[in-house]
Amino acid sequence: MNGDLQRLRALSDQTAVVGVGASPQGNFPDADPYTLAIQALRGALDDSGLSKHDIDGLIVQGPGNVSFVRMGEMLGINPVVGGNFDVGGLATGPLIQYAAMLLHTGMCKTVALVYGNASRAEGRKFGGDTVVTPGREYSSAFYYYGLTSPGAASAFQARLHFETYGTRPEQLATVPITQRRHAMLNPDSLKREPLTLEKYMSARYVCEPLRLYDYCLINDGGVAMIMTTADRARDLAKPPVLIAGIGRQDSYRNSSMPTHTLWRDTMPRAAEQAYGMAQVGREDIDALMIYDSFSINIWIALENFGFCKPGEAGDFTQGGRIELGGELPVNTHGGHLSDSYMQGWLHQVEAVRQLRGEAGARQVADARHVQFICRGNLATTIIYRRPN
Repeated sequence: MNGDLQRLRALSDQTAVVGVGASPQGNFPDADPYTLAIQALRGALDDSGLSKHDIDGLIVQGPGNVSFVRMGEMLGINPVVGGNFDVGGLATGPLIQYAAMLLHTGMCKTVALVYGNASRAEGRKFGGDTVVTPGREYSSAFYYYGLTSPGAASAFQARLHFETYGTRPEQLATVPITQRRHAMLNPDSLKREPLTLEKYMSARYVCEPLRLYDYCLINDGGVAMIMTTADRARDLAKPPVLIAGIGRQDSYRNSSMPTHTLWRDTMPRAAEQAYGMAQVGREDIDALMIYDSFSINIWIALENFGFCKPGEAGDFTQGGRIELGGELPVNTHGGHLSDSYMQGWLHQVEAVRQLRGEAGARQVADARHVQFICRGNLATTIIYRRPN
């Protein structure tokens, strides 16, 4: 492992995010993923002070068949490298890591990562499939067991946590309630009305034991990031945000079924890589951006990344610990549960803005390290660092 860490450390702080942008989020009946993504890209380019002709790497993602070839055609550019990774929200971390490697090897000088989502406009439903699609996850492959959606699989995991460790719905409620408080400080969030424990507990079940407020939003929007090498980043419009650490661990065996291990086989390995590469500990992390398509993902991430022990997340998240002003603020923008569902991309924007000191009323004081964590059989993490 020492040799592996040495190679990883060679990549630490060598690449940077230099521009971020987002379109308005919401319901746009006439929208499509390309126009929303391009709108976000314009914002990211303005943020960085670059032009579209500086882009020589184009990475594109979004629900459905979003093509990097078509996106490049619409933009009128001919990058050296284009790409996508069709595994839904699990692709966000890997695509950013891919961009960092393209830059570090010299294959590209400036990479644009562009995301467009028109799921609300298109009437997209993440679940309820009635046919088996080879290569897809449990959301379609195991429909005949009643697992017709990712939400059903997360409900299975929440039930497993409750029954194994004695945790309770009232404790899980802290996650959406806290993120709603953060969203109320974010002028771009879709959900800004207060959420109380009484309102949470009286909400209908979508898939028991998960209630309405445990589920992510379905909406339209675009997000974009611009990355380049650390040396080029120094001359651009905004202070660079460095990629200090990355980690990833895949597991393909039994990946068509909801995990009974709560991903304790993948996430700790990704954590070990990232902390070793960045040469920081958990105590150095000032805020967490956790992929929260469902509220239970927060507990699973906290446990598997060592912020608390297995089974302790219910207690760990109480008492304001994960709120702004607490020991470990989580999803300071509101996350997927209250801000917007952009499959982890707005989590990256929030990380960058926190480290630049641009988060306004939700700013984490003197933030130096912000970490993104995504659960799953493709477990990924990114540690962002503010330069000295």
